[in-house]
Amino acid sequence: MVDIAEDGRTWLLSGPTSSYALHLTEADELLHLHWGPRIALADAEALAERPLPGYWPFESPLDGREEYPVEGGPRFVRPALSVRTGERRGTEWRFVSCETGSGTGTGGPTGTGTDADELRLRFDDDGVAITLHHRMRGDVVERWVTVANGGDTRVELLRADAATWTLPEREGWRLSQLHGRWAAESLLTTAPLTYGEKVIGSRRGHTGHQHLPWVALDTDATEERGEVYGCALGWSGSWRIAVAQLPDARVQITGGAGWDESGLLLLEPGESYTTPVFAGLWSDGGFGGASRTWHAYQRDHVIPDAERDRPVLFNSWEATGFGISEDQQTALARHAADIGVELFVVDDGWFGARTGDRAGLGDWTPNPDRFPHGLKPLADRVHGLGMQFGIWVEPEMVNADSDLYRAHPDWVQYQAGRRQTELRNQLVLNLAREDVQEYLWGQLDALLSSAPIDYVKWDFNRCFTDAGWPGEPYPQRLWIDHVRAFYALLDRLRAAHPGVAFESCSGGGGRIDLGVLGRTDQVWTSDNTDPLDRLAIQHGFSQIHPARVMAAWVTDSPNTQLNGRVSSLRFRFVSAMAGVLGVGGDLTAWTGEELAEARRWVELYKEIRPVVQRGEQYRLRPPAGGQSAVQYVLGDESVVLACLQAQRFGEPVPALRLRGLDPNASYECRETGEVHRGAVLLHHGLRTGLKGDLDATVLRLRRA
Repeated sequence: MVDIAEDGRTWLLSGPTSSYALHLTEADELLHLHWGPRIALADAEALAERPLPGYWPFESPLDGREEYPVEGGPRFVRPALSVRTGERRGTEWRFVSCETGSGTGTGGPTGTGTDADELRLRFDDDGVAITLHHRMRGDVVERWVTVANGGDTRVELLRADAATWTLPEREGWRLSQLHGRWAAESLLTTAPLTYGEKVIGSRRGHTGHQHLPWVALDTDATEERGEVYGCALGWSGSWRIAVAQLPDARVQITGGAGWDESGLLLLEPGESYTTPVFAGLWSDGGFGGASRTWHAYQRDHVIPDAERDRPVLFNSWEATGFGISEDQQTALARHAADIGVELFVVDDGWFGARTGDRAGLGDWTPNPDRFPHGLKPLADRVHGLGMQFGIWVEPEMVNADSDLYRAHPDWVQYQAGRRQTELRNQLVLNLAREDVQEYLWGQLDALLSSAPIDYVKWDFNRCFTDAGWPGEPYPQRLWIDHVRAFYALLDRLRAAHPGVAFESCSGGGGRIDLGVLGRTDQVWTSDNTDPLDRLAIQHGFSQIHPARVMAAWVTDSPNTQLNGRVSSLRFRFVSAMAGVLGVGGDLTAWTGEELAEARRWVELYKEIRPVVQRGEQYRLRPPAGGQSAVQYVLGDESVVLACLQAQRFGEPVPALRLRGLDPNASYECRETGEVHRGAVLLHHGLRTGLKGDLDATVLRLRRA
C-alpha cells in the first residue's frame, strides 16, 4: 500500500508490520524518513517537518539522509549513481513526476510481478531520466532504478546502484554477513560495525562462493527478539554492497551490480538500464523473525512454482564421476527407484568427447559410445521405474578441445594479445554475443526436445578472468550483458519447456541470489556433502533462503569428496533432510541393510517434506559443537531435526525449547507417543535422547 501526502511530496509504503517513508524537499532533495515499525501518514509528515542540520565547513547535511545519493553537489558519501556525459560527470536532477500502480512488470528478482503497488519517482537531468522504483511485498521493500538516455549524445553509466538503505540512529550497530569459499559457503559471522566502510562483493562474473549478497544489522537482537534490518541483492554477476558508518554515526548500505566505477554501460540515445532489485526488510522478531520473513517473501514472490514440493533426487556424480555408461546408469537407477527416489539425474560425462574435464564442454549432444541411441532409451527406463529424469549441463563454458571451440575460437571471453587463462581446463563463452546466445538456445532446446527430460542441473565451474571482447567499442558491458543473457536464456527455455525444472549450481554455492532464484527451482548449496560441515553451511544459508530451495545430499561414508569422515547413515540423512533431500552415493556398493535403512529414511522424508519445504523455520540451536537443531512448523504439524556432534563428560543433552507452537494446545510426539503441553514445550523443552558422537534424530509433533 502506498499513501501520498496532500502536497504530493511525502510517500509512505506499508506492509503488515512495517512502513517505509520518504520526502522530497522544495529543493528536490529526496530524503529518507523512516524504515521500521508501521506508522501513519501523519507520522511521516511530522518527520518531514524536522529540519536538516546546518551546514558545516567539511560536512553535508544531506549525507546519511538522502534516499538515493548521486554524484555531485554538497555530498561526500559513496554515490549510488555516477554518470559521465562527454567531459562532464555527476547529476543535478529535478523532480518530474510521481506515479503509483502495478508497474510495467520490469522490476523484481523474477523480472515480473504486478501484485503490489509500485511507487515510481521520476527525475531528469538534462535528458538523462532517472526513475526510482519502490514496491512493498509483505514486509519486504523492493527497490530498483532505471536510467534512460533521452538526450542526443551518449551517456556513460559509471555506476548505478539499485538502492541506498538508511538506518535509524542507534548506538552499537553489529554487522552480520555470510562468507566462505568453495566447499565452505554461507558461513555466518557477526562483528561490531566501526567507522568507515565495510565492502563485500564479487568481481568474478558470478555471485561467488566468497560472499552471499546479503547483510543484516542489529544492535542487540537475539535469534527471536530485537530489531534486525536485512538487505539482499538479486543479481547473479559481479556485485558490491558497501556498509558505511559515517562520521556522525549514521549508517547507510549501498549496493548493486558491478564491482567498481570503471564503467558499467554506455547508453546510446534512446537506450536505458534497469538495475537488479535490492530488497530490504525490518523485523522486530530477531534474526529468526527476519529469516522467516525472507523465506515467505521468496516462496510467495520469487521462486517459481514454490507451492510444489521438490522431489527426492539421486545424482550420479559421486558414484561414477566421468566414467559413465548407459548400462551403469540403468543399474544405479534401479537401486535409486528401490529406495524411493523420485528424480534420477545423470551428471557430467554424458556428452561430446567428455571422458574427463579436458574435453567436450560446448558439444551438447550425447556421446555416441556411451549413449549410442541418445538419452531417450535411458530416460524411458528411468520413467518406467517411476522416476523423473534429469541431466547436468554447463552451457556458459567451453573446452579448447571441443568441436565448438575449434569452429568458433572467437566466441570466448579473451583479451587480444594476452595469454588465455584456463581454469578447470575450460574457458568462458561470451554470452553477451547474440550468436553465442542463439547457439546455446538451439543446442539446449534440441536437447530438451530429444528425450523426456524433466530436470536440468545448470553448472558454472569457473570465474571470469580474461573478460575481454575484442572489436566491441565498450567491452565492459559483457559483465552486465552476460548475466542478462543468462537470465533470458533460462526464461526462454522455461517458456518453451514448462515441465522442466532447473537447479542453479556453480561448483556448489557459487551462484545463489534472489536473481537466479527467480528463474530456478532449487540451488546446489555446496559441493561439500560431509553431513557435519553441512550443518554450519545450512545454518548460514537459512539466514536468507528457505529450505524449499536448499539441495542437500546423502553420500558415501567415509566421505570421498572432501575429508574422509565416517558417519552413520542416520546422521547423514537427518542432516540432509533439512532441505531438498538428495542421494549421491554409489548405491551399487551399499549393503542390503543400508539400502533398506535408506528406504525408510526416504519414506520418512516424504512424510515430513511439506512441513520442511513449506513450513516456518526456527533455528533452535546453532551448530557450535554440541547439539544443534532446526524446527519447522506448518499448521498443526511440526518437525524437529536434531544433531549431536559430540557428548562431553557424559553430560545429558539439554532439552530443546521449541518455537511456533500454541501454548494452550497439546502435541503428540509420534516417535514416543507422549503428549506434551504446548506451554511446556515452549518453556521447558523436549528431550531428544541423543548421545555419543554424530547422533541424530527426527521428531514429529502433531497438535492433539
